[in-house]
Amino acid sequence: MANLLFLLSLVVIWIMLLYHMFLMLGGIFHFARFEKIIPKWKKNIGELPKVSILIPAHNEEVVIEKTLKAMVRLDYPKDCLEVIVINDHSLDKTGEIARKMAARHSFIKVIDTVPPNAVKGKSTALNEGFKATTGKYIVVYDADNTPERNAIYHLVIALENDSKAGAVVGKFRVSNAKKNLLTCFINIETICFQWMAQAGRWFWFKMATIPGTNFAIRRSIIEQLGGWDEKALSEDTELTIRVYNLGYYIRFFPAAITWEQEPETWKVWWRQRTRWARGNQYVVIKFLLQFFKLKRKTIFFDLFYFFFTYFLFFFGVILSNIIFITSIFVDLNLSIGIVSLVLWVLAYFLYVTEVFITLSIEKTEMTRTNFMIVLLMYFSYSQLWIALVIYSSYLECKRVLFNQEIKWYKTKRFE
Repeated sequence: MANLLFLLSLVVIWIMLLYHMFLMLGGIFHFARFEKIIPKWKKNIGELPKVSILIPAHNEEVVIEKTLKAMVRLDYPKDCLEVIVINDHSLDKTGEIARKMAARHSFIKVIDTVPPNAVKGKSTALNEGFKATTGKYIVVYDADNTPERNAIYHLVIALENDSKAGAVVGKFRVSNAKKNLLTCFINIETICFQWMAQAGRWFWFKMATIPGTNFAIRRSIIEQLGGWDEKALSEDTELTIRVYNLGYYIRFFPAAITWEQEPETWKVWWRQRTRWARGNQYVVIKFLLQFFKLKRKTIFFDLFYFFFTYFLFFFGVILSNIIFITSIFVDLNLSIGIVSLVLWVLAYFLYVTEVFITLSIEKTEMTRTNFMIVLLMYFSYSQLWIALVIYSSYLECKRVLFNQEIKWYKTKRFE
């Protein structure tokens, strides 16, 4: 039995590794050609449509001014732009700073949430902000984001030229990547396992996942869907499934770039990533239970990917680790010991190779420091994700069993 379980766990792990290698190849192909369509799209654009940018902000005094200055620098007609800061019952100077910026720039507005819709989470804040929008397209940025000047323009021209796209997703980079070892880990994770995976999924399957920031969506879709799900901790993933169910796809267009701040302490990272994991687990269970009611059965592919990632893959890793460690102290009569060791070594080299190839796309990232960090990352940062997924699964099970209220954790910002 131990041999069978060990073999199954290795199969699961290798399926995920090979799948990510497959996505990486697709991502490379996409990055080699995505810019070629931009000149044609520009020629097709007449008068630019009005865009509404939503920025949910709860106690964001450390970063909100820098973010709003980035909005001022956007290369987009200001008479076609409205930036709405949703001051979600902040107890610091967020509202004061935002209002000073609004007084200088007429296209910036500030709205305040009030009970019972205050401090209920990002989804609730976005729903409150959406009521004040008038734009054809809705763009969302987190309060720590500084989009590049042409980010909005690229999101808009993609939607204007692609009627089948319900939303367009841009690329994001880490602004504090060199702060410490943790932010270096996150920077590599972001490049390799977030936006590169997005690029690969778009290239092979014409699928992408809406992130929490730097995306544009059609106003008509938000109206049709009734806004964001206020019970979802990962409101972006949940919205993705519903957009697909309407018959649209979501385009990944990395010409639209934003820079965002990432956690600089392990405590903040743990709480943020726990929220992400719990949110995605909620989405998987929610839509798997509704699968036969979904109009677009192709959504199952996306659901299965998240199910594989947050359930099967981590179960395989945990099971293999338990069996391996147990075999050190107890004779389990493992007949595939040497084979498993070879597979493990090969898996490590496949992981490292995939990361190095992906980093080579970003000219500034193939450094000696990053080389050493990648070698360390598999044994440290990646393994910590296992404990995090176990913990988040426990919290989600407890929430469901005891019908607990969902509590939103706002990521701490750093100066």
